[in-house]
Amino acid sequence: MMTHQLQVQSGMGEAVDHLIRKMHYKYIQRFRSCWVVDVEEVPNLSGKLAHPGTVPKNAQYVGLLSQIAGEAELKSLDAHLLVLLSGPEPQRSILSAILWEQVKEYKGRVVFVEGSTYAEQPPNIPPHLEYHQQVTSRELLPLMQQAWIVVCRSGYSTLMDLVALNKKAILIPTPGQTEQEYLGKHLHKEGVYYSVSQKRLNLEQALQDIKLFPFRPVELKEGHKQYVKVVEQWVKSL
Repeated sequence: MMTHQLQVQSGMGEAVDHLIRKMHYKYIQRFRSCWVVDVEEVPNLSGKLAHPGTVPKNAQYVGLLSQIAGEAELKSLDAHLLVLLSGPEPQRSILSAILWEQVKEYKGRVVFVEGSTYAEQPPNIPPHLEYHQQVTSRELLPLMQQAWIVVCRSGYSTLMDLVALNKKAILIPTPGQTEQEYLGKHLHKEGVYYSVSQKRLNLEQALQDIKLFPFRPVELKEGHKQYVKVVEQWVKSL
């Protein structure tokens, strides 16, 4: 079994979270091993999601997993603000509409990735805006490498990509997704990524705020390579 959520966030308080964790662990312990997607030590990326205090006996931390781990950060004079949308409807479309109106007023270059092939291309796209319905992972890599800031959801896969490229980000958790809301608050408090709720999003204000935000890098050493040893050991045990 593979997960980054040993402690599921219910949004209903610690007592309910504790009860859910006990139930969750009963299922986890049916497996030979539980691969936890994060590093074991501090600092780490997931906070109490993967470090709830007590972990299952079969838990094994495998580090971070990213399709772009090992890719160098690409510096460019043409650096842009990257809007990278993802997630379920209708919240993806709601955030898209909010951000589209706000980036039209932005003075610099913007790359706007809808993250949906069903989205209709907006009319009258301003010259400073580069618009994509969706991009492949190969197309996304240089867009992330050249971005000076990424505006995105706080999904765990996205966060692991940001760490791999050492990118600054403004996180906007999906409303109602307690995992994303926890990660946004946790990483903002730790000074790693700036986070703001969707209903309070004001891009101009956020861009002013981040001038004083620390953006502490997540120093995970070999965190993106840790899984290799775990997989090798597992193969040998077969």
